[in-house]
Amino acid sequence: MKNDLSWMLDSALEIPGALHAVLVSADGLLMARTKDLGRDSADTVAAAMSGVQSLSRSLGFFCDGEHMQWRQTLVEFDGGWVFLISAGEGAYLAVSAAPDIDMADITFRMQQLVGQLGKELATSPREDIGHRS
Repeated sequence: MKNDLSWMLDSALEIPGALHAVLVSADGLLMARTKDLGRDSADTVAAAMSGVQSLSRSLGFFCDGEHMQWRQTLVEFDGGWVFLISAGEGAYLAVSAAPDIDMADITFRMQQLVGQLGKELATSPREDIGHRS
């Protein structure tokens, strides 16, 4: 990746109760993490979030539709939440939070962050320099 996007992820932690954030590729590779999350833990989360999004995508039919588009996954634990949303083509943003997080605030911040990340992750089209007529 050309840029260190960790500083952008840190903005998600400005919401009271937000704990950690990771940016994950579709194949489970860590793309960025908040500075307070260790590399080993972030790698584990990245791999797990890839699996979570894959499972979530496979359940669209369960919502009475064969071609339902996955938007987000929310997992609740005794002591908190994990939010997972798409962050563009082949990337996912995951944020962990305390049980008392304001869900509207964190999901709004995550959507804002995805908009910013999309601009950073976008690459310009390659020019075909192969055979020209």
